[in-house]
Amino acid sequence: MTRAPYLSARLQGFGTTVFAEMSALAVTTGAINLGQGFPDYPGPPEVLDVARAAIGTAHDQYPPGPGIPELRAAIAEHVQRFGGHGYAPADEVLVTAGATEALSASLLALLEPGDEVVLFEPMYDCYAAGIAMAGGVARPVPLRPPASGAGQWTFDVAELRAAVTPRARLLLLNSPHNPTGKVFTRAELGTLAALAMEHELLVLTDEVYEHLVFTGAQHTSIATFPGMRERTLVVSSAGKTFNVTGWKVGWICGPAELVAAVRTAKQFLTYVNAGPFQPAVAAGLRLPDEYFDAIAGDLEYRRDVLVQGLTEAGLPVISPQATYFATVDVRPVQPDGDGVAFCRALPERAGVVAIPTVVFYDPAHAHLGRHLVRFAFCKGDAVLGEAVERLGRMRS
Repeated sequence: MTRAPYLSARLQGFGTTVFAEMSALAVTTGAINLGQGFPDYPGPPEVLDVARAAIGTAHDQYPPGPGIPELRAAIAEHVQRFGGHGYAPADEVLVTAGATEALSASLLALLEPGDEVVLFEPMYDCYAAGIAMAGGVARPVPLRPPASGAGQWTFDVAELRAAVTPRARLLLLNSPHNPTGKVFTRAELGTLAALAMEHELLVLTDEVYEHLVFTGAQHTSIATFPGMRERTLVVSSAGKTFNVTGWKVGWICGPAELVAAVRTAKQFLTYVNAGPFQPAVAAGLRLPDEYFDAIAGDLEYRRDVLVQGLTEAGLPVISPQATYFATVDVRPVQPDGDGVAFCRALPERAGVVAIPTVVFYDPAHAHLGRHLVRFAFCKGDAVLGEAVERLGRMRS
């Protein structure tokens, strides 16, 4: 690999992301972008109207470092309502610049150089970069795709235990999981909780898709398991729940001592963010249960539309239990199984952009995801319908 000039050794290998490459392809070819996970339809007016009203007021100025009290209280209420576990708004809730900052600040605060982080792959791409920036070492454990699209991704407990060395400091969990759409079961979470307690690991759990879970699956936070609250930091955000990914309002909840450590790092990153959006997110978190049921049901419908289209195009789908994304095996239409080549050719071939799943793997395990590609289905009816029609060209 050619060394990038001026880039520190910690970040060698973290160049321009594939998202930028594929988004540029979408623009130059006029393809429909089913690569990056953002909706193309607005969020609820009850949330948007509060943000509009806040602009031009004192909310345009710096909010308090931990977030406005109204939002921190709304986050604590929301976690209690949907998760059944409580956090004190004053010192156990911290507002961040999206979930990404919550994760990065946690890793910077909690890791010493050489500390190891156990996590599952394929993994959201900011995890490996955040671990590297904190001086840590990623110890990925592969999730294995099902033999058929009807099953779900699983992990080997022996491989998991082998990844936990004496240098292990933290378990990084993502459930519901991006990019696979897997929702970890209570039995799997119990295994992870027991392992964390046995090896005295801290746990950082990314739960940004907590409300986008489909029929037959149920999200449970690992923080609710016995003995886990005191060692777990829970991350979530407003972007996926309210279709406002550009607002970058996230949060982290956990025991006061851990949150205080994260706040120490966070205050030297963005310091504060999103003043006018914070009261709007507070209003969103207090919407009735019917809203959260409806967004999951709507997205499940969009999943089914895309899954049917991909299947008819000759691409076997691993149907997701949650999130914005469906994974396909490209080998029936790409005999060499090269997902990157498939994605680079797809805009010309079918007028659609997707993301090769291989980019979500550690290089040592890249072969496991070489033949897999991720499509996003969080798009409006017209766009999704046109994308499915275009994917039909794969049959010709």
